[in-house]
Amino acid sequence: MSQVSDRFSKVIAPVIAFDNDIDIIEGKGSWVTDVNGKQYLDFACGIATSNLGHRPDDVVAAAEGQLNRLWHAGGAFMYESIVDAAEAIISIAPDGIEKMFFMNSGAEAVEASIKLARKLTGRQGVITFRGGFHGRTMGSVTYTTSKAKYRQGYHPLLPSTFVVPFPHPFGWGMTQEEADAYALRELEMKFRYEVTPGEIAAFLVEPMQGEGGYYPAGRAFLGALRAIADEHGILLIVDEVQTGFGRTGDWFLSQKYGVRPDVLVMGKAIANGLPLSGLGASADLMDRWHPGSHGTTFGGNPVSCAASAATVNALRDVVPGVPALSEHAFARWNILKDEHRTIGDVRGEGLMIGIDLVSGGNRPDLDAFPAIEAHALEAGMFILNCGPDGNIIRFIPPLNVSMEGLDRGIDILDEALTRYEA
Repeated sequence: MSQVSDRFSKVIAPVIAFDNDIDIIEGKGSWVTDVNGKQYLDFACGIATSNLGHRPDDVVAAAEGQLNRLWHAGGAFMYESIVDAAEAIISIAPDGIEKMFFMNSGAEAVEASIKLARKLTGRQGVITFRGGFHGRTMGSVTYTTSKAKYRQGYHPLLPSTFVVPFPHPFGWGMTQEEADAYALRELEMKFRYEVTPGEIAAFLVEPMQGEGGYYPAGRAFLGALRAIADEHGILLIVDEVQTGFGRTGDWFLSQKYGVRPDVLVMGKAIANGLPLSGLGASADLMDRWHPGSHGTTFGGNPVSCAASAATVNALRDVVPGVPALSEHAFARWNILKDEHRTIGDVRGEGLMIGIDLVSGGNRPDLDAFPAIEAHALEAGMFILNCGPDGNIIRFIPPLNVSMEGLDRGIDILDEALTRYEA
C-alpha cells in the first residue's frame, strides 16, 4: 500500500470506493504518473470526463487566469466567465438549446431538469428507462436503475416514477429492431395499465446508457420517444452527462441521431474535470422557470466556467478527429471479438465503446474483468467497467489520444484477454 492509502483509510469514509490504492501524483495528456515514477495510460478518463486528457494547456491557462481574478460569486453579482461558458456551449449544442443553467454535478443537473419539467407542465410523473444512470443523490437515485445496490437501503424513493425497459439487444438475444419494438410495446403497456400520458411530465433518457452497459438507444428508438413526447405534451429530457462534448463522435449524441431534446442535461467533460454541470433548454422553457424557482451556491463557479469555455474551444480542433479514431478502434475490437471467446459483443458510438465479456452465449463472465484489469494495471493502464454485473469494459480513451496510444491500449487488453483465456 502507498502512504496515501494508509492515511486515506483513517480519515475518508469507505462508502466512496476507489478501484485500487495506486498513488497518482501527476497527469499530462493521456498519461498519469504514480509516486514511484511508473506511468499509466489513463483510459478511465475520470469516467469519460477528461476528454482532453490531463492538464490541457489552454484549459489550465483559462482556469489560472480566472483564479487570479475572481473565484466565487454565489449569485451575489454577475461575472463574465459564466456568460462565456454558456455562449460556448450553446454554440455547439443541439438546435433549440438557447439558455443554460449551471450547477456542480450531473446528479444536480438531473434533479434540476425534473424540477423544471414538473414546474412547467404541472404534471408529476416521470418515466425513466431500466439500466439508466442519472446520479446518486436522494432524488436522482430514484431515476437510476443501472444497479439495484445503488438504491438499496434508501427506500422510499420519489413517487410517481415509472421505469420501462431500454433496448438491450445483446443482453436480450434480439436484433436492435426487435429490442426497440419490445421496449416501445412495454412503454405502451405502461400507458395502458399504470399511468396515462397526460400525467407524465418528462421522459428522462440517456441516448446511450453509460453505467448500465454502454447500450446505444439508436436513432429509431430515441426518435420514437420524441414523437410520443410531442403527441402527449411530455418533455424529452436527454441526459448526455457521459455522452456529451465529443465523446460519441459528435458534440452530443442526440445531434448524431438527429433527435431534438427539450432539455439537455450535461456534466462530466463540460469543463474537462473541474466541477461543473448544466442543463440547457429553449428560451421559452427557461423564461417560464421564474426567478427563485431553483438556485445554487457553487453552481456556475467562475473558475469552472472559464475552464468550460476553454474546453469547448479546445475541443473544436479535436472532435472532428474522433470518427477516424473510432473507426480504427472498432475495426480492431471486431477482429479481437473473433479471436477471443470472452468477447461477446462490441458496441457503442465514437470513443465510448463497450466490450461485453461473456462465458458463453450472452451470459456475463463475472471473473473476466477483475483479471483483465489486474493485467492492465501491471502493464500500465487504467480501465473501468460497467453493467449490472460489472462484466463490460468501458473503452473511453481521451479524445485527443494519439493513434499509437490508442493501439497501445488495445494491445494491452488483447494481452490481458489472451492471458485470461489461456
